Amino acid sequence: MVTVDDVRQFARTLPRSTEHLIRDRVKFRVGQIVYVAFSRDETLMGFGFPKEERAALVAAEPDKFLMPGEPDLRFNWVEVRVGAIDVAEMRELVLEAWRMCVPKKVRLEQQRQAGTP
Repeated sequence: MVTVDDVRQFARTLPRSTEHLIRDRVKFRVGQIVYVAFSRDETLMGFGFPKEERAALVAAEPDKFLMPGEPDLRFNWVEVRVGAIDVAEMRELVLEAWRMCVPKKVRLEQQRQAGTP
């Protein structure tokens, strides 16, 4: 099972990523943009995800992914049950969410350093 510490350890490697505790919830941001946030009980992890693709993601794996709550539907956001993912999948989700909110130059530099497309 993935923990906040697993995400924290990975998020620290991402340029411009910062961690914040807001209303008893751990959140990771780039500037003012939140790209990952945990529920208070740390059983759900919300993350940035394209709005136009999230219904298909949730429909494909409804035991793993959930639509965001009503107030967050307007954002590029979806949630995952942390007990349903492993560290490798968490890294992929966090990385893609981070890539959505950093400047293109930063994203391309990170990809170059990591040797990923």
